[in-house]
Amino acid sequence: MLAFHYDTHALELPPGHRFPQSKYRMLRERVMAAPGAIRLREAPAATPDELVLAHTPDYVDAVLQGTLSAAAQREIGFPWTPAMPLRSCRSVGATLAAARAALDEGVAASLAGGTHHAQADKGSGFCVFNDVAVAARRMQAQWHRLRPAGAPAGLQVLVIDLDVHQGNGTAAIFRDDPSVFTLSIHGEKNFPFRKEAGDLDVGLPDACGDAAYLRALDEALAEVWRRLRERPPGLAFYLAGADPHEGDRLGRLKISAPALAERDRRVLAALRERGIPVALSMAGGYGEDLAVTVEVQARTLALAAESWALWQGRREPGGESPGSSCAPGDSLPSGRLEESAP
Repeated sequence: MLAFHYDTHALELPPGHRFPQSKYRMLRERVMAAPGAIRLREAPAATPDELVLAHTPDYVDAVLQGTLSAAAQREIGFPWTPAMPLRSCRSVGATLAAARAALDEGVAASLAGGTHHAQADKGSGFCVFNDVAVAARRMQAQWHRLRPAGAPAGLQVLVIDLDVHQGNGTAAIFRDDPSVFTLSIHGEKNFPFRKEAGDLDVGLPDACGDAAYLRALDEALAEVWRRLRERPPGLAFYLAGADPHEGDRLGRLKISAPALAERDRRVLAALRERGIPVALSMAGGYGEDLAVTVEVQARTLALAAESWALWQGRREPGGESPGSSCAPGDSLPSGRLEESAP
């Protein structure tokens, strides 16, 4: 499975800044130590022409040229330095590359991404550009030459956002676009405090626990398939946030690591059963111990690589048919945020 990284393009942050930038390097090093079926590639940079597919030209120029207002920088949570546009363009580029690879191989990933608070004309909550929104629009624009034989003329996109924070920026960008279906399962009382209406929003109470979380996931996915029966997705983006984890300092849902692994199995299996390619983003993760966050994300990547291998088996002569290898394995039962975060 191809996985794209860009942690060598680091932000220039003041001492003590709360953004856990080191986790991206830690995750890459964790994958490099035991790569398995994962092939690491450095992410290319998204171009301005790609960024304006989901963002206003004035906002893109302000980020690239360093003319963001002080208020805009505060809302993003990062001070503008020359490193900001360099890293932000690579963040989008990683998800663009993962989307292209997913259409070719079934499953691919970005080792970061999931910057779902960025809206068309502004950033927010540590999100400068919305990587999934740009990648979705770019894949739709290129669909005429990317689509498999027999596929519909237009690309229907599905966004499955399981970061603990609602994907308000993604919902706002695609508010009037029926070609992109947005699902967000998140902490109801968590950031952002003003939610944007997506196609399907599931808000969960603090400390909901494993069983309620997985039950909500199953019910939400069933509703997605019901609503999209007449227009099946040709590509999915999965924001596999680690921040619902019980050890996350911002998450508050108190979900165990085994339950998050089961979440990933169920999402990946559901997409594979339906032949829907998927590009993963790691999205949020703010553990009290970042090593724990990295282990949750490494497990997500390992499960994605397993799903990628099953996709390849389906394409071999005599390989398995869709859905024939989708058993979920050892299944589990189905206040205010002080910091803004993806």
